Amino acid sequence: MTTRYPDSLWFRTATPLAQNPPLEGDADCDVVVIGAGFTGLRAALQLGEAGSRVVVLDAGDVGWGASGRNGGQVNPMLPFNTPDKLLKLVGPTYFERLTQTSLNSAGALFDLIRKYDIDCQARQNGWLRVDHCEQARKVSASNTEIWNRHGADMHLVEGDEVARLSGSQIYQSGVVTPKGGAVQPLSLARGLAQAALACGVSIHGQTAVTGLRESARGWVVKTASGNVSAEWVVFATNGYTDGLCSGLAQSIMPLVSIQIASDPLSPQQIESILPEGHTISDTRRVIMYSRREPDDRLVFGSVGKFGADEQFAGFDWLVRDAQRIFPQLGDVNWEFRWGGQIAITRDRLPHFHEPRKGLIAGLGYNGRGVAMSHVMGLTLAQRVLGAAHESLPFPSTAIKSMPFRAIQMLGKGSVIQMMRMLDYLESR
Repeated sequence: MTTRYPDSLWFRTATPLAQNPPLEGDADCDVVVIGAGFTGLRAALQLGEAGSRVVVLDAGDVGWGASGRNGGQVNPMLPFNTPDKLLKLVGPTYFERLTQTSLNSAGALFDLIRKYDIDCQARQNGWLRVDHCEQARKVSASNTEIWNRHGADMHLVEGDEVARLSGSQIYQSGVVTPKGGAVQPLSLARGLAQAALACGVSIHGQTAVTGLRESARGWVVKTASGNVSAEWVVFATNGYTDGLCSGLAQSIMPLVSIQIASDPLSPQQIESILPEGHTISDTRRVIMYSRREPDDRLVFGSVGKFGADEQFAGFDWLVRDAQRIFPQLGDVNWEFRWGGQIAITRDRLPHFHEPRKGLIAGLGYNGRGVAMSHVMGLTLAQRVLGAAHESLPFPSTAIKSMPFRAIQMLGKGSVIQMMRMLDYLESR
């Protein structure tokens, strides 16, 4: 059965897709990568450049999952954890590594885009994170001071300046991170795939992996149309992780992220919104994120949910929130509505796992996947190429189930409603 792309703005405007035919028959290689999103493609590209024989398999196609559906914001920061919390979670050595890695992640991605001349509407105009309440302002100011000691180059904006940069009158303060930016995410995924193909990597879409077993040489990856033998298997499935690797799906909670994109707006509607080209997000528990497109559309996103028949839902709330923040939009028509699944981890950090010899996985970007997935993909490739665990930016950790995951999965809708209420009360 064919797995189709959603009818999103990204799909309608993406660069052409190379032909990635389904696997037919058996194959032999050095590395099998499961997942043709940012993580898997970045790993495959690095491995291909190093001379490894690489086969990438995906049940959909290049960028079919979250990599081709996300907000396209290149935000160079780990989410959720304050510097103090991060230090307690990973210790001083990995704190320094993860801090530098995350702060440099956006620049590294834009360098990669330039290196391979990827046509993905890349622009590095900065990221504006606005505070939804006074307590959020205090936390942002404190964290900014700490991150700047590590070279973040962030700065606070308040009053008229935050209103001018955002185009909204409801925020009193925010933080600008100049290294941030935006990409057309599906075009980026397709550009990475094209670069990997040029290095000899084989990519097969519409090829779901159905099984995995150890062999004398390493591993055999099973599909409905053939098997692939390899020394290494790389799992790069993030929010679409299933039960193929024992315990991996239980280590994350998939969360729905949804977006809407407007028709092209008139000069009067768009001129005051994000006039310097920043991307924007806020500090609410149920965040909003938005960006202005080259053709004067506005893209606006937040947390959503699954509705009837496993279709994405929550768009009506998203439209109301967009009009609340940017009333100058008026009754604009939102032409596109789409969603995807991201992965949340128990400690809100990306996780690197090596549960068996020759079997590795990287996932859990907690909403910051555009930049951090490329860091993880490079890390996975470095490990395959012989890097020691202690030299990598992410600690190698055991796969652990997320506490109370089943209850959280059942109650996600209620939790989101409660978080929205708390956000509302704080924002008043």
